[in-house]
Amino acid sequence: MRSRMTQAEVYQLEAQIYNVLWEDHPQSVRHVFYRMTDPRLPVSIPKTEAGYVQVQTRMVKMRRDGLLPYSWITDTTRRGYHVSTYTDRGDFLRSVASFYRGDVWSGHKTHVEVWCESRSIAGVIQATCEKYAVSLYPAGGFSSLSLVHEAATYIRRSIDAGGKTGALIFYIGDYDPAGVLIDRSIESELVGHLEGAPLDFRRIAINQEQIKFYDLPGKPRKTGDRRAQHITETVEAESLPANILRGLLESELDALIPASYLKALQVAEESERRAINLLAETF
Repeated sequence: MRSRMTQAEVYQLEAQIYNVLWEDHPQSVRHVFYRMTDPRLPVSIPKTEAGYVQVQTRMVKMRRDGLLPYSWITDTTRRGYHVSTYTDRGDFLRSVASFYRGDVWSGHKTHVEVWCESRSIAGVIQATCEKYAVSLYPAGGFSSLSLVHEAATYIRRSIDAGGKTGALIFYIGDYDPAGVLIDRSIESELVGHLEGAPLDFRRIAINQEQIKFYDLPGKPRKTGDRRAQHITETVEAESLPANILRGLLESELDALIPASYLKALQVAEESERRAINLLAETF
């Protein structure tokens, strides 16, 4: 592909970006980039960092020009910190009513949560985790000792207070020399803090079977990296389409929480929210 696109190619690339996000959002910039590398597209972007920058730059312009809704792109790497204030008790109750959730996992014997390698992936699966009321931890590569210790403390407290038999963690990460070691490191650190509580740690993406089945794009491993010598080509988790990634996680969670139970709980939650709003009116 030429380094400089014609105006017609630019319009075509913008149309491809819009269509991919219109069909499935939110997605990270890197997710969209991998969709644009499909050779079957009229305008296919090279699988290089220069290609990534090309897609990223075009998406920035589309958002600034009002051609692409900001909400369709997820970016959890940069967030502001806000202090919530209220005019009175009624205002406070009305504002928090929407946050009321029933305990989805109160009757389940296992503490369940989700970990992922990057904040980019976290932004894509966050809504799914909120739907099923499971904690989500973006490790940011090899996780800090503090984060793992805090997570283990929370797991231990959940097990003890809820009479649970152990913990189950679903993990999503890259398939590269570092990526296949990060989850092992997190699991090892957690086990060391859980004081003997059973831990079932499952990597649900990316794995070799998914790379072959979905024909995921990869790139050669970095020369000189002596870790995980069996990996000859690296594949990022973002190369798996966002809807498929969310579907994999939902499938795992659906197997633990029946859809009928979740639906009934949602009805009860809405009733409780109405009650909170009625109480707010008394103030």
